[in-house]
Amino acid sequence: MEDKGMERRACSRFEIPGATVSYKEKKLFFSKKEIAEEYTPVLDLSRGGLRFLGQELLKNKRRVSLIISIPDEGIPLSLKGRVLWTSFNPGKSYKYQIGIQFDPYGENKEQNSPEDLARLTTLEQKFSPEQETNK
Repeated sequence: MEDKGMERRACSRFEIPGATVSYKEKKLFFSKKEIAEEYTPVLDLSRGGLRFLGQELLKNKRRVSLIISIPDEGIPLSLKGRVLWTSFNPGKSYKYQIGIQFDPYGENKEQNSPEDLARLTTLEQKFSPEQETNK
C-alpha cells in the first residue's frame, strides 16, 4: 500500500514569489511553434520539474518548451520537458494545475543546458524552505 504522505520527489521543491511561465507545445512536424499561454503563475519549482497554473488542458507526456521568468533575474530560464500530470483547479481563476518533468541536463540538442541546472541550483539555495528557516 502506498503512503500518500511520503514525498516521492528526489529534488526539493521551492517557491519563487512572482515567478511566471510561458510555454508552447512541441509539435511532431515542422509547424510554427506558437506560445500556448504566457506569464501563468508558477506554484513551485525544483531541479527536476515545475508546477504551474494554466487555462489549457495539456495531455500527459506532451513535450513542451518553457520560458520561466523570475523577478529580479534579467534572463529567463529556457527549459524543455514533458507534461507529467494535469489536475483541475476548482473554483479558482485558472482551470488547471500542470506538472512538468524537465528533460535531462547535458550537452545534446534535446537536453536542457547544464548552465540552466546551475541557475536552478542557485535559485533552490536562495528560495528553499530550509534556507528560510536558517535565517
